Amino acid sequence: MVAPALPVLDAEFHITNPVESQIMLSIFILAYAVGPLFLGPLSEVYGRSLVIQGANLFYVVFNTACGGAKTRVQMTVFRFLAGIGGSAPLAVCLRGPYPIDPALNSNGCQVGGGVLGDLFDSKDRGRAIAIYTLMPLLGPAIGPIAGGFIAENITWRWIFYAVSCFDGLVLILGIFLLQETYAPVLLQRKKKELIKQTNNNALHTQYDDDHKLVAKLGTGFTRPFILLFTQPIVQALAIYMAITYGLTYLVLSTLSSVFTSVYHESIGISGLNYISIAVGCFIGAQTSAFVTDHVYRKLTARDPEGKGRPEFRIPFILVGAAFVPTGILWYGWSAEAHSHWIVPNLGMSVFSAGLVVVMTSIQAYILDTYARYAASALAAVGFLRAMAGFGFPLFAPAM
Repeated sequence: MVAPALPVLDAEFHITNPVESQIMLSIFILAYAVGPLFLGPLSEVYGRSLVIQGANLFYVVFNTACGGAKTRVQMTVFRFLAGIGGSAPLAVCLRGPYPIDPALNSNGCQVGGGVLGDLFDSKDRGRAIAIYTLMPLLGPAIGPIAGGFIAENITWRWIFYAVSCFDGLVLILGIFLLQETYAPVLLQRKKKELIKQTNNNALHTQYDDDHKLVAKLGTGFTRPFILLFTQPIVQALAIYMAITYGLTYLVLSTLSSVFTSVYHESIGISGLNYISIAVGCFIGAQTSAFVTDHVYRKLTARDPEGKGRPEFRIPFILVGAAFVPTGILWYGWSAEAHSHWIVPNLGMSVFSAGLVVVMTSIQAYILDTYARYAASALAAVGFLRAMAGFGFPLFAPAM
């Protein structure tokens, strides 16, 4: 929502350096590289629901503070802190699995991640990940539409106030509707209740030794970087996702300026062009949700041992990998040639559809490949991805 309002913010805070202007926008994504490193481990100690709700409250407070910012420094700091709170769902919902009864799996762990891993089996997880991945991409695509009209007709401060009002409603609904899904925490609660009822302090669960916060935080900070520097698969996928994610924020940060300068649209009308990204994300998510699970089940049935393998998540990524450069070149060349405004929008739809397919396939593949260490592998990929999302918009104005 902030992207179309950057010229207004520049005037408000007397910013003349375009890099400083872009930092106010992308600093939010930098927090996505930091937050999951400790919010993920916290969810394995205190549970998914408490961490999501606590971080959501943290987000509401500092996002509201952004609306009251008086200086560029205040805006930048508040945006970063709001990003820490906003990164919780990415850290908790896609976080790695927990040890369960070894009889249920040959390697003694449930293949899955966070809330999605708690709730969905491997054969159905592709659809869940596709729908979940759609939202962090759909938000930045739809947000600028409202942001442009708010900045043009009311005041840029209501960009933040409006989001905080909506998120406050989400926070209240979460108190009643967001249930705990993490098995170790649920068993701990059950154990305490049984001890209270029976006065038998000898009761325990298999997770009693798996709740040391300091150790989990240490692992959360170190293991992702160990995997990033030692695992070629993680390195390759992290670099590829970082490039595609960086391109996304490169486009998100400049799309409005392209249509105001090249097509001479107002700030409000230029924001409507983000609809093309939303449409592409929606089509990509729906297609990926169906195709990924269908291909996975079909290849599993063909497997001599009848087992699902991580590689069965990969085939559809080839389509997305082709759509990403096709769409971005389509958009760039058509805008440079001053084609009809619908032409670059079509290119953006193709690009964003490919982006969703790529991200969905990579995340599903990592979850299945690294099983017990999926949390750290995803954190490694997410760290590099967030750094690119932060860095790419900084050189966007120069391009």
